[in-house]
Amino acid sequence: MADKNHRAWVEVDPEAVAHNYSIVRRMMPGKGIMPVVKADAYGHGMLSIARRLEQEHPSFFGVANAVEAQHLADAGLTTPPFILGPTPPEEREQIVAGSWGCTVSSIPEAQHFQRIAQGLHCVMSVHLALDTGMGREGFLPGELGEILPQLAAMDALRVDGVMSHFPVADEDEAFTRRQIELFEDCVAEVKRHFPSLRYVHTAASAGLLGFRVPSATLVRPGLMLYGVAPGSVAPPEPLRTTLRLLARVTLVRDLPAGHGVSYGRTFITPQPMRVATIGIGYADGWRRQLGGRGLRICVRGEMCPMLGRVTMDQIMADVSAVPGVQSGDVAELIGPHVPVERVAELAGTIPWDIFTGLGRRLPRTECAMRQVISSSSPFCEGNRF
Repeated sequence: MADKNHRAWVEVDPEAVAHNYSIVRRMMPGKGIMPVVKADAYGHGMLSIARRLEQEHPSFFGVANAVEAQHLADAGLTTPPFILGPTPPEEREQIVAGSWGCTVSSIPEAQHFQRIAQGLHCVMSVHLALDTGMGREGFLPGELGEILPQLAAMDALRVDGVMSHFPVADEDEAFTRRQIELFEDCVAEVKRHFPSLRYVHTAASAGLLGFRVPSATLVRPGLMLYGVAPGSVAPPEPLRTTLRLLARVTLVRDLPAGHGVSYGRTFITPQPMRVATIGIGYADGWRRQLGGRGLRICVRGEMCPMLGRVTMDQIMADVSAVPGVQSGDVAELIGPHVPVERVAELAGTIPWDIFTGLGRRLPRTECAMRQVISSSSPFCEGNRF
């Protein structure tokens, strides 16, 4: 549990993340796995999640940039980080010196890596990024005939992998199947120049749940590691909840009928109500858009409507139906009772955005969420986490 001075905090269960990882492993026997831990492991805490997942012997850790890769290296983790996006010139020497994985999307980028590797007297392993429909990075398929011989002539680079990304694996099955066919054709062309290619990967969570890529040797699970299955295809086993967002009740008051609640008086009490003030707001990443959307949060085992607009540091909830609520009680805002998918839907966004938007002011603590919460606990009573 967080320090008593914290009004709101995040509890994370690394064992639940490891359980979800094990589902991926059973789904993809014989494939390498690159758990994506960028953006502070989707708000869960990169180092604690990476330390636990390293015990599962992943092929790489997926990160966004050299800063995240360096954090992993400084923590003594031995699984190589893999930088998923294009790299600016300022990061490249650090990447080569660290022997980190990365993609190459252009000949000038590859030439720069070649010069750095020659200067450091090493051979650098790279993965070719292919733009098969995402429009974010990579060589276009029609460019391969021209660029592959150039890459093969770079003696300080070793093309060890090829990758792409699905833009609509959770939305457009027909497009994604055409994209897989295009990717397979590209992989075959790359292999004619680089027959010892080790890593072929394109599937993030939605892709690996809904599709199979014949040539793939590696998958890149992200959101499903953190308890959420994107798209309409359910995983073969239930995912475990990995994160709870909790906040303390700071005040409980009885308000008369006709009283406004929060800025703008967008909510007026229709009858006398017992209203709890809770110590979390949009400065913590609890979205202002959630005000007035009908979201319910869990207080003492009961689902309580959130009232009025979200303010910078506080929200209000109707606890009229919950006996004995008092200052110091703990409300669950995301967790087993309040799924992040529901929060995202009401905020008009996606679970990735909610997770990664949880603010720096919220401390992260580790907690086994499958325990039975006792009746004396300030959390929702009798719930299994």
